[in-house]
Amino acid sequence: MRASCLKIPANHTVPIAPHYCSSAPSPATISFNMANFAKIFASRAQNVLQTAGRQPQVAARFSRSVSSGSNWEFIKTDVTGEKKNVAVITLNRPKALNALCNGLMKEISTALQQFSKDKSIAAIVLTGSEKAFAAGADIKEMVENTYSQCIQGNFLNDWVEVARTQKPIIAAVNGYALGGGCELAMMCDIIYAGDKAKFGQPEIALGTIPGAGGTQRLTRVVGKSKAMEMCLTGNMISAQEAEKLGLASKVVPADQLLAEAIKLAEKIGTHSSLIVQLCKESVNTAYETTLQEGLKFERRTFHATFSTADRKEGMTAFAEKRPANFTNE
Repeated sequence: MRASCLKIPANHTVPIAPHYCSSAPSPATISFNMANFAKIFASRAQNVLQTAGRQPQVAARFSRSVSSGSNWEFIKTDVTGEKKNVAVITLNRPKALNALCNGLMKEISTALQQFSKDKSIAAIVLTGSEKAFAAGADIKEMVENTYSQCIQGNFLNDWVEVARTQKPIIAAVNGYALGGGCELAMMCDIIYAGDKAKFGQPEIALGTIPGAGGTQRLTRVVGKSKAMEMCLTGNMISAQEAEKLGLASKVVPADQLLAEAIKLAEKIGTHSSLIVQLCKESVNTAYETTLQEGLKFERRTFHATFSTADRKEGMTAFAEKRPANFTNE
C-alpha cells in the first residue's frame, strides 16, 4: 500500500501520514487549503544535575552511528561534529510524515536517556525529514481510548523525557510540525526552522485539545491572543512568523537546516557541560515561575558555580588571555 497524498497550492504535494506504527497507509487524494485543513488532519488514522537519518549536507566523515545495543524501528541516531560530541536523533517514519506513534516516542525517550548518560555528548539535535518534522500524534492509536484508560495508563508519559532532559536539545524543524509535532518541538530548548516549515495546533478539528503542552508552552511563547487563535482555529503559521513570534529562534534554508543546528550544538559544546546544564535549568525556571522566584534561583545557581572547577578555570583563562580548558567539574 502507498502513502496517500494531499494536493497543496503551487503544485506541491505532501503525503498524508497513515498514522499507525506500520508501513501500510491507504491511498487517497485530498485538496489542501486552510479552510479544509480540519478535514485533512481529521483524516489521519496518527531533571538539579544527576550526572556532571542524518541529512545529506552533513559530512559523513564527521558522523558515526550510535552503537548502543538498541535496534531502532522508528528513529535513527548518530553522533556527529568535529569533536563527535553532538547527538542527532532523526524521526524515521517518512511514509507517515513522522506521525508520533507510541513506539516512536518510546524510542526517542530511550535515546535521550542514553545520550544523557554519555559524557562525550554535549548537545542533542532532534530532527525529522524535509517534508515533516512530525505531522502530529498517531490518531488511530488513541481513537478508542477512554478517560479511565488515559488516566490509568498515564497516557503521553513517554513525552515528558524530552522536556526533562538536562542536556540542551535543538529541534531542527523542516516541513510540518503540527499538533504533537509542534508540541515536541516546543519541548526542546531551541528551535531552528527550515524556511518552508509550518507550525500548528489543529487538535480542535478532532474534537479534542492539545495534550502535551500546546495550550501551555505555546501561550507562554507567542502570547494568549495568538495561541488562542491557533488553538481555536487549527490554523498554521509559517517559519517566518514563528521566528517573529519567538517560537523559532532562527530560520534557514531547508537544505542547510541540519548543518546549522549541528553548528549551534557544536558551539554550545565548546563550553562546560556542567555550567551549560545549570544555565539551561535557570532559563527554564524563568519560563516556569515568577520573576522573584526566578531571580532567587538564578542568584543561588550563580553562587553555586563558584564551587566548580570550571568556573575557576573559565575566569582564570579570561584573566590570562588564553582559551579555557573545561573539565566539566
